[in-house]
Amino acid sequence: MRIQLKTVLDCEPDVAWRALRSPAALQEIYGPVLAMKPVADLPTMWQATTAEVALSIAGLVPTGRQRIDISFDDDRADGVRILVDDGKPLSGPLALLGSWRHRMAIAPAPHDQGKTLYRDRLDIGGAAAPALWFPLWTVWQWRASRLAELAPTWAYDPEIAAVDEDGGEEFAAGDGAEGGAER
Repeated sequence: MRIQLKTVLDCEPDVAWRALRSPAALQEIYGPVLAMKPVADLPTMWQATTAEVALSIAGLVPTGRQRIDISFDDDRADGVRILVDDGKPLSGPLALLGSWRHRMAIAPAPHDQGKTLYRDRLDIGGAAAPALWFPLWTVWQWRASRLAELAPTWAYDPEIAAVDEDGGEEFAAGDGAEGGAER
């Protein structure tokens, strides 16, 4: 079974890609409703790696553990960058699923310069998938609203002021990203 999400985010694609690769941004997207506590230290930025997190509702009600197994498809000719999570729920209600594959894609928004087309696809399988599809679909709709809310806070850092020929200061956008999760 499949859950899909497609939305335009109010930030540059490079900024969205950096946020998507940030475990801190992921925690912020799900917070405060769903808390993710790493079992071991998480990197500052996802690399091709495997990690485990404990999930809980509002940090109070344990809901299980999830293995996150990250890989990337980010060297495509069409410029689309994809983060793939082939992990799986290890315990809790979602562990009843037989399969889990989560793909998140970032691309420039067509006809909307400076914005990002974000596509999100979760494929689940197993006997419990029909029963868990609607609750997961509901979470994905909420996730879309959180992404839309947080994306404008993911912005480029300004460069250090440069002095122009008249002795006045000029400012230009830098290439580092910061946002709610990176502050």
